[in-house]
Amino acid sequence: MSKQNNVPVFRITAARQGLHEDVRSRQRRYVIAMSVRTLSVILAVTLWNVERPVALVALVLGIGLPYIAVVIANGGREKAPAPPASLVPAPSRLVIAPPRYEGSAASAPEDMATGSGTTLRPEPNDAN
Repeated sequence: MSKQNNVPVFRITAARQGLHEDVRSRQRRYVIAMSVRTLSVILAVTLWNVERPVALVALVLGIGLPYIAVVIANGGREKAPAPPASLVPAPSRLVIAPPRYEGSAASAPEDMATGSGTTLRPEPNDAN
């Protein structure tokens, strides 16, 4: 997603970014990591006789960072993003309550088909 003139451009596809863009972003991360490594080694050399604990931390960072940077740079392409949710879910339907029947609580509409004698009770009328 990039911006031009402060207007966001939205990705509307589930396709990965291009190979050129992927390689460029991995190279950028590697260069940043190696710059941090270079600064930490220079800091370790500079502070060796002044502040030895800080120099040791900087030296450990300078030694371990190349391995981490190479693993990240060679990690491969990013996973394909999930497809966009282009459909808005439909609102849930209202459930209409079944009509009330006179008689026992066990009577159901099937009882009417068999002729069990249950009848519909009229709903109260608000107009009265």
